[in-house]
Amino acid sequence: MAAAQTQSQFAANLKRYYSFYTGGFVAFVILVGILEQMGVPNKILGYIFLFATIALYAGIGFMSKTADVGEYYVAGRRVPALFNGMATGADWMSAASFIGMAGTLYLSGYDGLAFVLGWTGGYCLVAILLAPYLRKFGQFTIPDFLGARYGGHLPRMIGVIAAITCSFTYVIAQIYGVGIITSRFTGLEFQVGVFVGLAGILVCSFLGGMKAVTWTQVAQYIILIVAYLIPVVWLSVKHTGIPIPQISAYTSALPKVTALEKEFNDKATPKGAKEESVRAIFRERSAAATAKLAGLEKDGAGFLAAEKAKLVDKVNALKAEATPDAKAVEAAEKSLKDFPADAAAAKKAWTAEKGVGARAAPVKAHAEAFAVGGKTPEEIEKNRGIAKKNFLALIACLMIGTAALPHILMRYYTTPSVHEARVSVFWGLFFIFLLYFTAPALAILAKFEVYSNLVGSSFSALPAWVSNWSTVDKTLMNIADINKDGIVQLAEIVIGGDLIVLATPEIAGLPYVISGLVAAGGLAAALSTADGLLLTIANAMSHDLYYKMIDPNASTVRRIAVSKGLLLVVALTAAYVTSLKPGDILFLVGAAFSLAASGFFPALVMGVFWKRANWLGAVLGMSLGLGICAYYMYMTYPFFGVNAPKWWDINPISAGTFGIPAGFLGIIIGSLISPAPSKEIQELVDHVRYPSLEGDIETKGT
Repeated sequence: MAAAQTQSQFAANLKRYYSFYTGGFVAFVILVGILEQMGVPNKILGYIFLFATIALYAGIGFMSKTADVGEYYVAGRRVPALFNGMATGADWMSAASFIGMAGTLYLSGYDGLAFVLGWTGGYCLVAILLAPYLRKFGQFTIPDFLGARYGGHLPRMIGVIAAITCSFTYVIAQIYGVGIITSRFTGLEFQVGVFVGLAGILVCSFLGGMKAVTWTQVAQYIILIVAYLIPVVWLSVKHTGIPIPQISAYTSALPKVTALEKEFNDKATPKGAKEESVRAIFRERSAAATAKLAGLEKDGAGFLAAEKAKLVDKVNALKAEATPDAKAVEAAEKSLKDFPADAAAAKKAWTAEKGVGARAAPVKAHAEAFAVGGKTPEEIEKNRGIAKKNFLALIACLMIGTAALPHILMRYYTTPSVHEARVSVFWGLFFIFLLYFTAPALAILAKFEVYSNLVGSSFSALPAWVSNWSTVDKTLMNIADINKDGIVQLAEIVIGGDLIVLATPEIAGLPYVISGLVAAGGLAAALSTADGLLLTIANAMSHDLYYKMIDPNASTVRRIAVSKGLLLVVALTAAYVTSLKPGDILFLVGAAFSLAASGFFPALVMGVFWKRANWLGAVLGMSLGLGICAYYMYMTYPFFGVNAPKWWDINPISAGTFGIPAGFLGIIIGSLISPAPSKEIQELVDHVRYPSLEGDIETKGT
């Protein structure tokens, strides 16, 4: 009873502390708003938001520093369900959810809902299939369960490899988001911003492990949800007068967006005619690039020399005119200067130029399901079938991956009991719902703002946010006057999905303090997930690899020191890989889900629900699942340059479509052709699955 009272008092104190913290954060935002009104430059305000929030997280990390193994790995198993739900929400709502989801819905419309459906549905699998059982098992990591359930070091080792692979892929996306935010709001280069943001990630997890990360994530959730909701509510009021964006977006903004899309695609309307003039130019450029690639393929160096000679002749002819046009001469000289130096450079440049043909396509209808193009009705139907197939495959991979991500499953080791673990799943789903229910509305409202205010405006009076984001990254924001009419057409706008949320306050004309608030929210989302991921990787290597397999007699101090050292190495490696920009945020996150689903889900579920599953089955299942998934991504994802044909037209982000069945098949076949597990392991399965008279008895392990 005394222990229960102590836990109750602990929870009450936490509520009081975080109430004060929330009030303090609101006061801080108001103070920054006052500074903006007093004329403090935006760049200074950006630094204040960036460093004040990082200092806050560092302070929580410092106060939570610990040398106790139980606190470092599982926060002392004292985290109440409500707060574990908030921490899970922050851990879950990474840069992909905060930054990338609304952007993907903006670009993809209906098809982007696969992410919302997959990630939300996945939490049902977590609650039903894994969270309570892993909590009852009661160890520190997911490879811990695999090692104990299947016996021997090999299943544990494969679990370590799977945890590192999926978590490293995921953490790259978070650091990429940190780099975007830091570079935009401080003016630093992206590559520099990545390492500056990395410092903020490390201060939380480095000092106090899971204990520090948990209490930091609760603070980060409060910041990120406030930051996400304020701009979209403001946009909703601005356009519809209704402060509930989930209502106004669908009843008011979406019909207007649909009407504008039809107008852009109708060549008989003034807007449609303007759009068609730009699309025609893109078609011509694409066709010219296609012809050049064909010539290069046929004649190689000879064709390249002939094309360069044409440019030289053009420059000479322009200069020889009686009254040379300075601008025309300058443009011709630039084309000559930029001409590819060799066949490889030419192929790369002309392939990219050929790709502009995609911008000649009609505007994709936001509300239309599986809107695809094609030259004939048969081709359109075929493409629609491929889109449907990939939509369902992505939902499946995201759902199953959700139930297998080690940094999420580890959160349920931190609750005081199995019952609290179940309740914290509910709270986690509720806190995630607040953002996921809002993201589709934000995408519609942002699209309406761009369609109605940016399209049709003058190039001489472009809003400041366009140049601000163009400076950060041309792939995120780029507008060029293709048809030289001085007016912005939709086809002339390139907007990356990763900037939609971060730029929404500027697009809507809100005060800079709101932009800073959203940046702080995005930073909180990226940092919270990155903390959990880095800790997962470091703990898998220090606890499962070093302590369990290399030095079982290592002292507590040495184990934590090894974990911190590995944490630093992994973080620096991830930051370096991120600086190479291996892909957009949402692809990297989706890839991590496919890898986790393939490597972990079959072994975890069969380990809980099938007593016959054994060592050989786990080794075969995890190896096949992870191997096939990683192989398919490597062969089909453009970053690696292989560009092999896709299997059944499935996109690389959904590589788990092949890895998951392979994992289940490997476990079933391997288990049936080898002896059943020992009696002790079968008793462990019974203990994990069924309630005991003693209540939530945990297996011993430190």
